[in-house]
Amino acid sequence: MKLLRRAADAGDDRSAAAEAVLRLAVLLQAGIHPQRAWQYLASSGDAVAQRVQAGSDIAATLREIGPDWQPVGAAWKVAEIVGAPLADSLRAVAGALRDAEECADEARVALAEPAGTARLMSWLPLVAVGLALALGFDVVGVFVSQPVGAVCVIAGVMLMICARRWTRKLVRAAAPPPGVPGLDAELMAIALSGGVSLERARSVVSGATQVQTSQSTADTLALSRSAGVPAVELLRATAALARHHARTEGRVRAAKLSSHLLVPLGVCTLPAFLLLGVAPMFLSVLASTPMSI
Repeated sequence: MKLLRRAADAGDDRSAAAEAVLRLAVLLQAGIHPQRAWQYLASSGDAVAQRVQAGSDIAATLREIGPDWQPVGAAWKVAEIVGAPLADSLRAVAGALRDAEECADEARVALAEPAGTARLMSWLPLVAVGLALALGFDVVGVFVSQPVGAVCVIAGVMLMICARRWTRKLVRAAAPPPGVPGLDAELMAIALSGGVSLERARSVVSGATQVQTSQSTADTLALSRSAGVPAVELLRATAALARHHARTEGRVRAAKLSSHLLVPLGVCTLPAFLLLGVAPMFLSVLASTPMSI
């Protein structure tokens, strides 16, 4: 659940970044100089704009602010180098950030139910101990006085810890990966919209960011070259398709998580329930029953 809360906080940061970038794009579209546009945002209380104002390099400052602003800094750098329209470039990045936020939100909502259920089930062995105490069984005495009881409590606690760690690992694996899907295609489209050659665009994008060119982007560029058509719109369609695939994969991972969580439940949680709840009651009954000769 902590992982999901951190993902929610990251989604809020990404949403704030997309909103600020869109406002900046509107100001630039109106013909305001970039430095002046940042000043307007800073005067409105935008903390990021205030940091940009204090820095000397806009793109470098944006990349240093945080992961949600790194795509904005990379797009700004690429657009500056190739002379692409900043307003259009920022609108494209704002749309990518918004789509990535929606993708992460959908995955987080889908993961919330199985993750919450698994967390509740992890407390089942302790509920069994409380039930045994409520029924009057001397489970504490069994744990302390009998070697078999001590073994049961040690094994049960270890199984509970194992179940929680196993469950946390499964939820972490099902969570959406960081970053913006299709960012490499989006940056390449910005570079090519400046009118530079393909090789120059590749050089600029690789120099402005650490994002690696995906196979789908390479295939799109090859298709554009063989068909003799502009690659900009093809790349933007590729970026949109990558975000769609990320959204679908997030739903699939969430659906699979429900069945995957049954494994630690059956292997760890239920045996811990038997060791901490059922076994002490059975041992307590045996200890209180007089042996007949």
